[in-house]
Amino acid sequence: MNAPQKSEHLNAPHTNAAWHQRRLDATPRGVGVMGDFFIDRAKNAEFWDIEGRRFIDFAGGIAVLNTGHVHPKVQAAIAAQLQRFTHSCYQVVPYTEYVTLAERINTIVPIDGPVKTAFFSTGAEAIENAMKIARSATGRSGVIAFGGAFHGRSMFAVAMTGKVQPYKAGFGPFPPEIYHVPFPCHCASLNDTKQAMEQLFKCDIEPSRVAAIVFEPVQGEGGFNPIQKEAVLWLRQLCDQHGILLIADEVQTGFARTGKMFAMEHYGVSPDLMTLAKSLAGGTTLSAVCGKAAVMDAPAPGGLGGTYAGNPLAIAAAHAVLDVMAEEKLPERAQKLGDALTARLKTAQAKGKRIGDVRGLGAMVACEFVDAQTGAPDADTTKKVQAAALKRGLLLLTCGVYGNVIRFLFPLTIEDTVFAEGLEVIDAALAEVLA
Repeated sequence: MNAPQKSEHLNAPHTNAAWHQRRLDATPRGVGVMGDFFIDRAKNAEFWDIEGRRFIDFAGGIAVLNTGHVHPKVQAAIAAQLQRFTHSCYQVVPYTEYVTLAERINTIVPIDGPVKTAFFSTGAEAIENAMKIARSATGRSGVIAFGGAFHGRSMFAVAMTGKVQPYKAGFGPFPPEIYHVPFPCHCASLNDTKQAMEQLFKCDIEPSRVAAIVFEPVQGEGGFNPIQKEAVLWLRQLCDQHGILLIADEVQTGFARTGKMFAMEHYGVSPDLMTLAKSLAGGTTLSAVCGKAAVMDAPAPGGLGGTYAGNPLAIAAAHAVLDVMAEEKLPERAQKLGDALTARLKTAQAKGKRIGDVRGLGAMVACEFVDAQTGAPDADTTKKVQAAALKRGLLLLTCGVYGNVIRFLFPLTIEDTVFAEGLEVIDAALAEVLA
């Protein structure tokens, strides 16, 4: 057995290239990394790498930083909690802040009737526990999800995910009784979904054995695809008809991103359960399942939980995040910023035929690239636009089943001057690639 090694990285060459090679040597390729540079410090919507280069962050840690990097109030809340205690395991020695955060969330989520909330650590963990709750509450086992969905990388969550590469390839077989139907958005009609659901009920599983239907109000990894409003109404009616629970996965859409605190507020439909994570806790690890009290109470004591679930530092951060959301009116700001970005992208779209669609809710905006002659998805152009922006210091993310969508996830606290600078970079990147 080798003795633990002293930390010698401080004496290493402090360059991105050196650390990139060390990363390749020390960590597995399965943990895919987009950038070949390493972050050193950050503030709100900007960060600097270890060589001192500045970047504007339109990725937000994949929708985790709606309140920005190191928001002073979030930072102060974590620091204060750090002086008190960092861990007790809530299931062993509980703490009041967990309860008060649950109470706050119960009052703001768009779920009818008495609501209860349990905390976990990651979005995938929230999804897995939502499935456990649904199966316990209904006594059923079947789960229906949608093509293009992303629900996480753990085994049950990735089985629900409707995108093979890179999430499912080589990892099967997956848990049984998980079924997928087309997602009713701009790229599939509600009638297609209804027909597929009817076929599913006739050929694969009867509705009386389905515990839950789970969907993202706006698909994240699938391409920032907002679900059709009529489809949400139909899903609610279908679930009520057959005693199925309706679960809204708001891991990426929640906490002001879509112009409202939760995307389900756009649809006027109450789900039975919701999953929350990402921007809930300002960059610390916290997720939640909230839902109708009778449903949430179905599992027996000990059936839910986790050693780190509801970590005190993350709970403190989440309290601060909710304060910031209200004080800085971030849902309204998300709508304002999203409208400005959408207008800019539509101006570029009008100049040619290679931008196929500009879509989204609030500040959850996507730009799709297609072949000008055929209209087929164009992942190559998408990557070129992303690279052209990064060359100018703007970090963007891609998504979509075909990899031909750029998604925009800047912090909602971004300064107006930095946002304007980011828009100028987008214009320049589009002009370079689409010329």
